[in-house]
Amino acid sequence: MSRFSRLNRTGALMLAALLGATTLSACTTTSPSDRQSQMAQRAELDQSVQETLDRLYRTAPQARSLAQEAKGVLVFPGVLGASFVFGASHGDGQLLIDGDKAGYYTTTSGSIGFQAGAQSQAIVYLLMSESALNRVRSDNGWSIGANAGVAVADVGANGQITNNTANQDVIAFVMNNQGIQGGVSLEGAKISKVNP
Repeated sequence: MSRFSRLNRTGALMLAALLGATTLSACTTTSPSDRQSQMAQRAELDQSVQETLDRLYRTAPQARSLAQEAKGVLVFPGVLGASFVFGASHGDGQLLIDGDKAGYYTTTSGSIGFQAGAQSQAIVYLLMSESALNRVRSDNGWSIGANAGVAVADVGANGQITNNTANQDVIAFVMNNQGIQGGVSLEGAKISKVNP
């Protein structure tokens, strides 16, 4: 077997494992122990959402005032991506409206590229208009495309937001362990509501 074939197979297996985990997490269950487990996972997610927002506000203080103006804030504390030739990412999140929980969501995306490895990042979407909020709350979900009006915020060394995001429907912050990442494309991500 050639080296490229082995690498291609490894990438395909990583993608299959990630998509399989996504499919299994979407299955509904009814047993009491499964409901208890789901409640524990959601409690952990609730805590991670708050920690992600606190980290964002420490790193970029302007984000707090933007979040207060937003119609909704969609937080994905840990979007795990893995890629090698074929890539995929998945994460669970929560929608907040006026600071209150308004539902749970998932984000998934797939891509083709030659980056090997896995990484985790947090993504916070500030939904600045009613139309953006309605797209997210739609039963069909929301696919981020080239014309989606999403501005990925870039934060300078002084913690100030450096690009023009004021007139966008959605302002996104992408964070990894080093801080806020600028110049990231979120195109192709699919955001879907998780039924209770």
